[in-house]
Amino acid sequence: MSTPNQIDDFFTAKSKREKQSASQKTKKQGLGWLRQSWPSRAQLHQLPRVLNKTERRIALGLIFIFAIAVIYIPISLYANGTTAAPDFGGSYSEGIIGEPRFINPLLAQANDADRDLTTIIFSGLLKYNPQGELVPDLADNFKISGDGLTYTFTLKPAQWHDGQALTAGDVVFTIQTAQNPDYNSSQQINWQGVKASAPDDRTVIFTLKNIYAQFLNNLTLGIIPKHLWGDVPANAFSLSELNLQPIGSGPYVFEKLKKDNQGRVKSLKLKSFENYYEGRPFIDNLEFVFFASEDAMLQGYKQGGVDGLSLISSKNLKNFSLSNRLNVQSVQIPRYFGIFLNQNNNPVLDDKNIRLALNYATDREALVTEVLNGSGTVVHSPVLPDILHIGEVTTKYKFDLEFANQILDNGNWPRDERGIRTRNNRELNLSITTSDWPELVAVAQIIEQQWEKIGASIDIIVLPIGEIQQRIRRRDYESLLFGEILSPNPDPFSFWHSSQKTDPGLNLALYDNNSADNLLEDARQTINPIERAQKYDDFQKILLEDAPAIFLYSPDYLYAPSKKVKGLEIRLVSIPSDRFDSINTWYVKTKRVSKEG
Repeated sequence: MSTPNQIDDFFTAKSKREKQSASQKTKKQGLGWLRQSWPSRAQLHQLPRVLNKTERRIALGLIFIFAIAVIYIPISLYANGTTAAPDFGGSYSEGIIGEPRFINPLLAQANDADRDLTTIIFSGLLKYNPQGELVPDLADNFKISGDGLTYTFTLKPAQWHDGQALTAGDVVFTIQTAQNPDYNSSQQINWQGVKASAPDDRTVIFTLKNIYAQFLNNLTLGIIPKHLWGDVPANAFSLSELNLQPIGSGPYVFEKLKKDNQGRVKSLKLKSFENYYEGRPFIDNLEFVFFASEDAMLQGYKQGGVDGLSLISSKNLKNFSLSNRLNVQSVQIPRYFGIFLNQNNNPVLDDKNIRLALNYATDREALVTEVLNGSGTVVHSPVLPDILHIGEVTTKYKFDLEFANQILDNGNWPRDERGIRTRNNRELNLSITTSDWPELVAVAQIIEQQWEKIGASIDIIVLPIGEIQQRIRRRDYESLLFGEILSPNPDPFSFWHSSQKTDPGLNLALYDNNSADNLLEDARQTINPIERAQKYDDFQKILLEDAPAIFLYSPDYLYAPSKKVKGLEIRLVSIPSDRFDSINTWYVKTKRVSKEG
């Protein structure tokens, strides 16, 4: 028999079941109504016929807006919550004028192709950042003694591309090789009076005999591996296959090169160094393609052979229809071009009146306007005021044909029946030797026309850059139209001191003046920058009075990399190859990363 409580539970449960059944029935009726209310597929097909033209447009617009919203909302959330970041992968190719001969930091002085590749493959203790400031490279840190004579460097853990550990012994070996005259390195002058020692594998100590204010500039020199070069004798140093199959410690590893039937290097490939001490570079593969001239390089670019150009002249920049694929940059660089007069090879240049007249007969402004299209500045001295921050030079040989002719008239250089000036049966004849770089050829031709107006007979000798380098080594020219590259903290010693008149020195005018020598020596040992600048100012006054050269202009460096390359920021470089000092941070691939991360 059921109790009252059991009866209550029964009716309570029954009531709940009835309510649930009623609720489910209502839901089914509602869903049924919705299904009955929603148009069938057949009805949807008939919808365009039911709606008028305006209603159809409104309906389509609403459908389009709905579809866009469905697509855009997740994309917008992803884009707003993430940001583009460098990623690994990709490749980049660049055209270079010339070809590599010595991919070796101790031999790559006068060849742009060599210097470019050396910068990428080798590392120095220091390097320049995009603002032209010296920063640590292989060096982890360094300190300078109070007397300015001892520099102590601690190295980062680093490897050579063949897996061997880079040690302080490699640094000492590199410096001692540079100092040895048997190796004929152009770096020799920078390391005179310097002792390098390695108390342990991570420490290098440089001890100087005399204070050298610009010593840190020298520490950008690439370090070469002792375990590979140590057994190469001096007489085979420039002949070693390592000069074209280099092993360094920089961000990229030599992979292979291609030569043509004549044995000329046509291209060279590099790959990223995974064990690079600053981390694996972003771009996986680099290729450099070498051309005999700028015109050939531009043609190669038009045919898709390269992504970017190592440089472009202002003339071609104006005339060449550049595609949107190039990011042309005008980079400040401390260099100048001039005509260096070799008095040893042409006796007429012994006459100071001739040198003065040639200076006054040179219209430098015309060169900047006609050849550089305004992309450069006139210079009157090898001491660039924007670099050394000294006062503007007081001695300027401003263009004055009348005065130039007057100097020659007063110097007993009359014109003959042809209009050529002669004295003691010797003609005022002078050859100008320069490279086949179109810009320099154009400058030589304009100067020829200018100097002919004062009765000079001019011959122009145009040679490939390789032959020019050989002529420079032998000082085999009467006058040389060429450029000299300084540094952000320059030392004119190697360009103008009398001890540098022969190879590997770079005194191209064979200039010799005791007073100038003393000032250059003293400036090197003057730490105070204001006092040092004053000595350089005094030096330039003496040099300009002697007129051993005709200083012309300082051109802008026009670099044209591909727009696909990101992370490239260059404002000031010491030499064009320094554009690669931060190449490990360049990238062509990106990935999305969380902004919070």
